[in-house]
Amino acid sequence: MLKPFIHALFTSQRGRSFWRATFFLLLVVISYLALAPTPPKGLSSGWDKLNHAMAFASLAFCGHWSLNHRRARWLALPLALLAYGGAIELLQLQIPGRDGEWLDLLADAIGISTGLCAAASLNAMNKA
Repeated sequence: MLKPFIHALFTSQRGRSFWRATFFLLLVVISYLALAPTPPKGLSSGWDKLNHAMAFASLAFCGHWSLNHRRARWLALPLALLAYGGAIELLQLQIPGRDGEWLDLLADAIGISTGLCAAASLNAMNKA
């Protein structure tokens, strides 16, 4: 009985709406955590680069399932997320106590790739 629900979550318009809402909620939370002068310590993995990778993997995974078109999923989404990560790093340069780093952007890119690979793997398993 669970399989039809899970299938619908990843293939239906209603499922896409769920992923879209989750994606935008993640954008708000990640923006706050990235741009607050002193983000809460309890929401950290303990390693800044892993925080970036996990945040962007989550965004890429949710973003992938929220979009209808293949080109949007595999081209527009990763480019937009990378631009978003770059914008965060530039904005952090303006916030006292925060630093923008190129390695953070690399961690974002690794996270984007990981999230898209997870979505592709799940898609392949769903078709099998």
